[in-house]
Amino acid sequence: MTRFWLRKLTSLIAFLLLLAGCEYPTQQQSKVEEIRQQGVLRVGTLNNQLSYYIGQDGPTGLDYELAAMLADELGVTLEMRPIFGLSGLFPALDRGEIDLIAAGLTITPERMAHYAPAPAYYFASQVLVYKNGQWRPRSIEDLASRDATLKVTTNSSHEATLNALIVEHPELSWETTDNQDGDELLKMVAEGTLDYTIADSVDVAIMQRTFPEIAVALELSEDQPIGWYLEKGGDDSLHALIIEFFGELKQSGGLAKLEERYFGHVDTFDYVDTRAFIRALEDKLPEWQPLFEKYAGEFDWKLIAALAYQESHWNPNAVSPTGVRGMMMLTLPTAKSVGVKNRLDPEESIRGGALYLSKLIKRIPDSIDEHEKVWFALASYNVGFGHVMDARRLTRAQGGDPDAWADVKQRLPLLRKRQYYSQTRYGYARGDEALKYVENIRRYYQSITGYFKVQEPVIEEVNIDDIETISPVSAALATSAAVSAATSASSPTDNQSDENSSN
Repeated sequence: MTRFWLRKLTSLIAFLLLLAGCEYPTQQQSKVEEIRQQGVLRVGTLNNQLSYYIGQDGPTGLDYELAAMLADELGVTLEMRPIFGLSGLFPALDRGEIDLIAAGLTITPERMAHYAPAPAYYFASQVLVYKNGQWRPRSIEDLASRDATLKVTTNSSHEATLNALIVEHPELSWETTDNQDGDELLKMVAEGTLDYTIADSVDVAIMQRTFPEIAVALELSEDQPIGWYLEKGGDDSLHALIIEFFGELKQSGGLAKLEERYFGHVDTFDYVDTRAFIRALEDKLPEWQPLFEKYAGEFDWKLIAALAYQESHWNPNAVSPTGVRGMMMLTLPTAKSVGVKNRLDPEESIRGGALYLSKLIKRIPDSIDEHEKVWFALASYNVGFGHVMDARRLTRAQGGDPDAWADVKQRLPLLRKRQYYSQTRYGYARGDEALKYVENIRRYYQSITGYFKVQEPVIEEVNIDDIETISPVSAALATSAAVSAATSASSPTDNQSDENSSN
């Protein structure tokens, strides 16, 4: 090798060594890759009956369930971070302490200017709320002319609505607060310590089950989209994944089932009935609660209590003209099938009713979602298993989903009409009563849950460093019933289940 080429080779080796010693920036991870590497999806939320709360069986709530599904799709652990008040949610997102906000927040232009919204997963209007029996404003002019206190949460969509209204109604005044969330303001209105507040229509419908004094004075907006929020700008991999996630969930019908589960039963509100129920919660429930807890088995005891109230209003001596009697209003054949000798004995009745519901749950087809089986079982408790199966077959024939309670409940009332029941296996049935029966139980259950939640201590603002991770597989809805019942009793026949039609 000549001296020239030796110098060239030496220079090349030196250059390569220099390159090896230099540090070049590696390609930055996407947000999705970062979450998967960390193994945790951090979700900021609010603690309330709709978004997230700790139920009897662990965390639950609409936003919790959706976030758990997303975490499962990502293959990571879900970490819910409940933060007190809106004032803490968006700053936590700004600081990178959470990956997204899932708290039932309205998608507004003001928020969209700074944050990226996910697809809307339900809609709600904004309403002015007052206490039933007090003076009701019929217009914004009425409200503005009244010497009364209107209070909303700082930086809420409700404050944005008021800021828009004041342009045409400069005399309108209100207060904002960082110390109370929307549910607390609604409670203050119900108790008479606050004249008015603004809330989303869905939140009002749910809170009315615990505070029936809450009433809607007037609607302030059309239905508005509710969605999650993420950081805006830069990497949008998580945003794109969430758009696809909601698209698939909507197309599969999963989103509709979740909506049905959480607020499909709150459309109808009976002020008198709800007030009577709240009084019964205070006066009667303490006497029977130990028995509901003792015999609930795989069910949430509050569900069995709601069932018993629908049947007898917690009257152990109740008797109907058709022969059903006792706390759980059992027919004689049904009582025998679950080993109840004295239907007027409250302990025997509650034990038998819970056992009978458990046997019905076992009969519900596995094609039905675990969380919805209980509604089919309750309908069977009322009108008979065979008639509920008829309603499912009718749903399928009409192009609906026989495994979705939202579809089947629309067909139950048709079992009264000859043109439909004449084509069914078990014939005529009071399907409309069965529908009302189930939806009443769901509303009573909502009231009991809210009643006990209100008595819990207020959750203070969470220190991000103190949050524990919550696995999505660790929680089940308190409203659902496990299929793997501990009982070994044989399932009743179709005829036996039909005999327990309550009146």
